[in-house]
Amino acid sequence: MAFALGVVLVAVPLYLLRRPSASPLALLPDPQASGFGGVIRTEMDAGAEATEVVLGHLQRVRCGPSATQISGEGGLCDALPLLEGALRQGIQNNVDCAPRGGKEGSINYVLEVDFTSNRLNVFAGKSGSWRGARARKAVTCVLRSLPPLPWTDMTHQHQYYAIAILATYPEPAAEPIDGLPAFE
Repeated sequence: MAFALGVVLVAVPLYLLRRPSASPLALLPDPQASGFGGVIRTEMDAGAEATEVVLGHLQRVRCGPSATQISGEGGLCDALPLLEGALRQGIQNNVDCAPRGGKEGSINYVLEVDFTSNRLNVFAGKSGSWRGARARKAVTCVLRSLPPLPWTDMTHQHQYYAIAILATYPEPAAEPIDGLPAFE
């Protein structure tokens, strides 16, 4: 009985010190610090308004010995911080390559990494509203912006990975007509 009371007296304070905060928003990561998402602003040029892109959470879609032999799905894949950061940065730096459709749209950027052939590929996944030819320019810009990689120095458990981030581009702001005031 004394042992059980001792465990309770130690366990309860430890739980209270380490429990999650009461606010659900406090559990969300800081988008800028962790790189898990958030609103990214880039200046198109000095006279234009900032364009925003909202990045969703990074998803490790699959991994395995090759693209045809998938052994891990999502949560079982190890992180590749250098590549994941490069993909985020590539999307952020190439906002101007996104389609100009006059309405909000999204591209699900999927980065395939093949350590066997030291090859990277980026394509538009099925989850985005812009796919195929419409998203090709943005995907090409992101792929070109990825830095050269130190293939032999990168630690990884698998030979193949697929990583995805959904980027949502807002509806373009209405351009003011000459002589009329702009409404905000």
